[in-house]
Amino acid sequence: MKKILSFLFIVTSLSFANSYENNDILISPEEAVKLIGNPNVMFVSGDSEDVYKLGHIRGSVEMYAHHLHHADNQGRLHCEPLFRCVDDAEEYIGSKGITNDMMIIAYDDFKGPNATGVYHFFYSYGHKNVKILNGGRYAIDQLDPNKDAYNKVRKTYKKAKKAERKAKKKYRQAKKDLKAGEISEEEFSEIKAQYNEAKAEKKRLKKVEAEAEEFLLVVKGEEDVEAVEYQIDTAKIDTTYLATKAEVKHAMDDILKNGDDSEFRIVDTRGMIEIIGERKMDNVARGGHVPGAKLLEWKHISDGDNKKSFRPAEDLKATFDRFNISTENTVYAYCQVGTGRSSEIITALQLLGAKNVKVFSGSWDSWGNDMNLPIKR
Repeated sequence: MKKILSFLFIVTSLSFANSYENNDILISPEEAVKLIGNPNVMFVSGDSEDVYKLGHIRGSVEMYAHHLHHADNQGRLHCEPLFRCVDDAEEYIGSKGITNDMMIIAYDDFKGPNATGVYHFFYSYGHKNVKILNGGRYAIDQLDPNKDAYNKVRKTYKKAKKAERKAKKKYRQAKKDLKAGEISEEEFSEIKAQYNEAKAEKKRLKKVEAEAEEFLLVVKGEEDVEAVEYQIDTAKIDTTYLATKAEVKHAMDDILKNGDDSEFRIVDTRGMIEIIGERKMDNVARGGHVPGAKLLEWKHISDGDNKKSFRPAEDLKATFDRFNISTENTVYAYCQVGTGRSSEIITALQLLGAKNVKVFSGSWDSWGNDMNLPIKR
C-alpha cells in the first residue's frame, strides 16, 4: 500500500464542506485517499455484496446498509431505536475486522444513502470517529494516479487476447489443412509458431496486467478480513438522531391537528410506487405512507450530476424550503429500513446545522406491519 501512496499526487482541494454549516460529518476524497492503507482507518462500503465485488476501495469491508437494520419478520426492532441489539451489533462489527479505536470512513458508489446508513449505524453505538466520503468510490477512482497506466495495460492485453484467439483459430484450421494435404509441413510449422508466440504474449501481458492492478485504489473481488473483538460501551450509546415508533406517532398526531403550524415534520424518502402503496417491500404487510408525511424522495438530496453524495448547501436549503421543512423543525425521516434513504435526508439536514432531526430506525418495515397504526395511500 505504501507503493500505492508513494505515487499519489494530491492537489490542493477546493473543499465542498466549506459551504455547509456542519463540516464535521464529511471527508473529502482528497483527504480520504491519503488514509487508504492506514491500519487505524477502515473504509466501510454500505453497498450490497454484489456491488462490492464489482468494485471497492482497496482494503475496505462491506456492511450493506439495508442489512444493518435487524428486525424480526413482523418488523419489530427488539432494541428500538437501535438498529440491532448490542450483542448482535458487537458480533457483526467485529466480524468485519473493525476495532474500537479505528476511524470509520463510510462510503458507497457515490449517491450517499448507503454511506449515511453506515454512518448513523456506527454513531448510534457511540463510535463517533466516523465520516462520510462525499463522492464515494467514484471519487477515489477518479483520483487514482495509476488508473491510466492500468487502463493502457488492460487495453494492450485485450488486443493480445484477441490476437491469440485469431491465431488459435488459424492454427486449428491449419491442422485440418495439413491432414488434407492442402498445406505443407513448413507452412504449418510457421502458423504453429505464430500461435505459440501469440499465446506467450497473452500470458506475459496477463501477468503485467495483474501487477498493474496491485497499484489500483479501487479493485474487484471478495472481502479479505479477519474477525476481531469489538465492544460497545452502553454508556456511550447515542440515540440522539434515532427515533422510535412512538415518537413518530406523536408527531403524526400533532401534524394532523396543526398542519404546517406543527413543530414536527415527517418525511417519507421513498419512491412514489412505495409511497402510494402500489409496491410492497420485503415482509411488510401493508403498502402506503404515514399520514401527514412530506413526500421528499432522497434523489432530490443526492447530486447525481456531479457524482457527489450531497448537493451544495444552497440547493439543499432550496429543496427543504419547497417542502416547508426548516432546520428549526423536529424532523423524522423514514424509508424502508432507516439505514439508507432516510438517513440521507437526516444527514443533509445535519449538514445544514439542524439539531432536532432523527432517522425513524424502524421505518416502514415497522410502521407498515403494525395494524394499530394508520396508513395513507
